[in-house]
Amino acid sequence: MQRKSRGLSDFMAIICISGLTGSGKNSAGEALAKLTGLRLISFTFKNEAKKRGISLMEMQKLADENKEIDLNFDKRLVEEASKGNCIVTTWLGPWMIKNADLRVWLYADERVRAERIAKRDELNADKALAHLRKRDADNISRFKKHYGIDITDRSNFDMEIDSGKHRPAEIAKIIEGKLNG
Repeated sequence: MQRKSRGLSDFMAIICISGLTGSGKNSAGEALAKLTGLRLISFTFKNEAKKRGISLMEMQKLADENKEIDLNFDKRLVEEASKGNCIVTTWLGPWMIKNADLRVWLYADERVRAERIAKRDELNADKALAHLRKRDADNISRFKKHYGIDITDRSNFDMEIDSGKHRPAEIAKIIEGKLNG
């Protein structure tokens, strides 16, 4: 693999990082991309909603009503990831990217995740917690309905990391260590 001389094996790595709302997928992915030189693929419904000029919750509602939104989103993701040498930070990446070399689940206490959402989205703690709970529940339900995937089943993952106890740079080093085996 063509990387910043980190001593990692010579293969077309695809690393998928997943987790619930506020688990730190994107922050960890950015830190890992910086550490390894791999491309970061981070398609988010948040960005898609911005492009459409609607709220994230409106985007989620549209996707719940129209499966094609999810399918098109995932098709783009799989096409981009198939080029290899990348880090994919999305909810369903570990299930959609069949040839992923490493699947990482990030988790943190609900309060920790809510604090992150509050800070990021400038919400008070109660609103952030309500948003987090609704978004998690909506996604869990939608992915089960559209794909038959239970994202709470972590048997598909090679490793799990408590992102409430580790900063993104530390998570990146833990993942790099796993890659170096």
